[in-house]
Amino acid sequence: MTNPKPLALEVCFSPQLIPFTGIKTNVAVVVVDILRATTSIISAVANGVESVIAVSDLEEAKEYKIKGYLVAAERDGSILEFADFGNSAFEFQNGKIAGKPLVFSTTNGTVAVEVGQKLGEVVLGGFSNLSALAQWLACKDKNVLVLCSGWKNTFCLEDAIFSGALVEQLLSTELFTITCDSAFASLDLWKVAKTDVMAYIEKAAHRERLRQLGVDDVLGFSFQQDTTTVVPVLKEGRFVRA
Repeated sequence: MTNPKPLALEVCFSPQLIPFTGIKTNVAVVVVDILRATTSIISAVANGVESVIAVSDLEEAKEYKIKGYLVAAERDGSILEFADFGNSAFEFQNGKIAGKPLVFSTTNGTVAVEVGQKLGEVVLGGFSNLSALAQWLACKDKNVLVLCSGWKNTFCLEDAIFSGALVEQLLSTELFTITCDSAFASLDLWKVAKTDVMAYIEKAAHRERLRQLGVDDVLGFSFQQDTTTVVPVLKEGRFVRA
């Protein structure tokens, strides 16, 4: 009896590169924005939000606000004047969003969600749900494309090293095979970074942006592994528990 054909595993370092990825069918798209959108949405879902509506357009977010929705919105790391929340994971751990829908709009992460959902089923990844996410993907019998949100369509270190951590776990299942150089590169970055992630991330440009804005208090939490088993999946335009 022959072994089944392994599932394809790719990493895409920017939403702009999506048209050039090799996986086109039967794909689970893992959107990653470690600092901070996906980390924060995972936190919101883990803390009882009814659902999260990710929108890339600010006017659409404002329309939701007028309709009475709670809105988390930032651009370039700063909370917007009409929003109820910024995009720190800590803002969703106080019970204020429990049982309610939340609209979420950010510089990079929600753009990646919009791009990713055109290709396949979208789930959100972060260090906080790393192992649970890997287990969920291993049960799906789908090819996996890890889509890094990056910074304004460019490469960023924090998303790349997370991608490497996820690649490492998926390869350990022996269900997947790497089909692009980006996945090998992210795995190599993770092997360098994982002995001291917080020291390594000092190199990241967005780490410095957050420092300058005085909103880097959530940094340690963003790189803490397996604090939840929640895997947010996009269903009918809203992220809910898988």
